Amino acid sequence: MNLPQTLINRKGYSEKIKPFMKKSIAKVLTGQRRVGKSFLLFQLMKQVLEEEPNANIIYINFEDFAFSQIQTAEDMHAYITSRLQENQFNYIFIDEIQEIQNFEKSVRSLLLSPWNDIYLTGSNAKMLSGELATYLSGRYIEFKIYSLSYLEFLEFHQLANTEQNLDLYSRYGGLPYLINLPLTDEVVNEYLKSVYSTIVFRDVVGRYNLRNSDFLERLIRFLSENIGSLFSAKNISDYLKSQHTTVSVNQIQNYTQYLSNAFLIHRVERYDLVGKRIFEIGEKYYFENMGIRNIVIGYRLTDKAKILENLVYNHLLYRDYTVRIGYLGNNEIDFIGEKDHEKIYIQVALRIDNEATAQREFGNLLKIQDNYPKLVVTSDPYTGNSYEGIRHYPIREFLSEF
Repeated sequence: MNLPQTLINRKGYSEKIKPFMKKSIAKVLTGQRRVGKSFLLFQLMKQVLEEEPNANIIYINFEDFAFSQIQTAEDMHAYITSRLQENQFNYIFIDEIQEIQNFEKSVRSLLLSPWNDIYLTGSNAKMLSGELATYLSGRYIEFKIYSLSYLEFLEFHQLANTEQNLDLYSRYGGLPYLINLPLTDEVVNEYLKSVYSTIVFRDVVGRYNLRNSDFLERLIRFLSENIGSLFSAKNISDYLKSQHTTVSVNQIQNYTQYLSNAFLIHRVERYDLVGKRIFEIGEKYYFENMGIRNIVIGYRLTDKAKILENLVYNHLLYRDYTVRIGYLGNNEIDFIGEKDHEKIYIQVALRIDNEATAQREFGNLLKIQDNYPKLVVTSDPYTGNSYEGIRHYPIREFLSEF
């Protein structure tokens, strides 16, 4: 097994996976294409080989033509079982497994042996979660892999933590492959366009046999322009009618779900802090990768507040928070993050430059009657005292320290 010469350790993920290694449970790495799932597999292989130089590693990459002879779950099972060794651990790594129909039946069979240590990656949430939950209930654990965090971006590119480099991160996003390219608009945007096209046409149009790809791209553009805006499928349908495009509410719901399944966007629910319930109608959407979002409509100064909000949301996901939009009566709380039965409340504002803005952003948080942490994130570099116990984070400090 020839591993890539350059392997930068994404330690946060490897530490999460480590307790489950050599256990008869499938480790499933999910996420958008090109966020680094394959390199995490290589990272885990390297870790195995450092501990067991003669380890039996079985690797399949369904994007590699070298494995094109494996077309079915039966083919995959035969390939793997012919390479298993008795009375020692067999480390089985399968990349982009969603390309094989009924793969979960083979995985379930392989898990019958305690000697088989299985790692899978996939780029389609519905296919993986649905089939795995049905056939491998209690026999798999999912690790969601995201684009590089801001600190990972700095580490990968060997950059200092400066406002200028935060702008690079906001502009180009955190796809790991960018370390191989000069960070210029001309070069990076061409790469991001190719990734975007692969996601749209392979993971959405191709997988769901969509005929109206023109509408799909209009929908993506609409979502790109309305990051953090509250709307429903009906809102979108009404807007499109005003643009002389008639699409049913049901079709919009399906298309947004397909985009979520491909991890291009994240759908965020609204939560009623008083009634302790999820609102059935109305949600917000954020992009998994800011660079891909920016190549859809451009990196515009007028979008700075939207980009700021998306960066905060993505960082909370990276930090393993379950995130919702909060409502306290008529007041909106931008994000409620929950992890390990603890909560955090966050307001996001481009800047706090007058008393009215301060009253709105800090005031909404002060109305929440519990003692969980509350903070306001802005683009302001100023760091002063807290406001009645609510901490202010400049975005660069939030991405670096929180």
